[in-house]
Amino acid sequence: MNRYSLKIGNTVKELRGALDPQQGKGTLRTDDSPVQVFFEPLGSNCYRIVIDGRLYKVWVDRQANAKHVFVNGSAFTVEHATPSHPASARRSTIDEGPGEVTPPMPSVVARVLVKEGEQVEKGQGLVVVTAMKMETTLKAPYAGTVTKINTEPEAKVMPGDILVEIEPEEGGHE
Repeated sequence: MNRYSLKIGNTVKELRGALDPQQGKGTLRTDDSPVQVFFEPLGSNCYRIVIDGRLYKVWVDRQANAKHVFVNGSAFTVEHATPSHPASARRSTIDEGPGEVTPPMPSVVARVLVKEGEQVEKGQGLVVVTAMKMETTLKAPYAGTVTKINTEPEAKVMPGDILVEIEPEEGGHE
């Protein structure tokens, strides 16, 4: 089960859940209330989401440290919140600590291109994921050393799942 600590506007929400990108469905929990979720990509950055039987059309504009999400005419800014418990402790932004590579949407890992301890350059391919019958190469945000690989081929992964962690070179982290 994945854990997410998200800041939406000025509110922090803790989410736990298991979503299957191949099936386009899963369950999310806030507090102790389980919610059934079904999702389908409609195009680039556009999704149809059904939450407990209610249909939403969602557009996502990904920015450096946040996402702007548009749902049924309302706009929200969503970003990773400061982790509040150990299960979320590995999720931080690039400015908070070692670099972490996470998929932009529910995906399946096709290939891991690097090994732990390997030196990487900014922009170097690290992991190839597939979603919607398209492959995406996740790249290093800056030069450094791969400190941990948290995935393997055929793994189902979600946004927020940290696939590769990178320790920046001295002076190589902006």
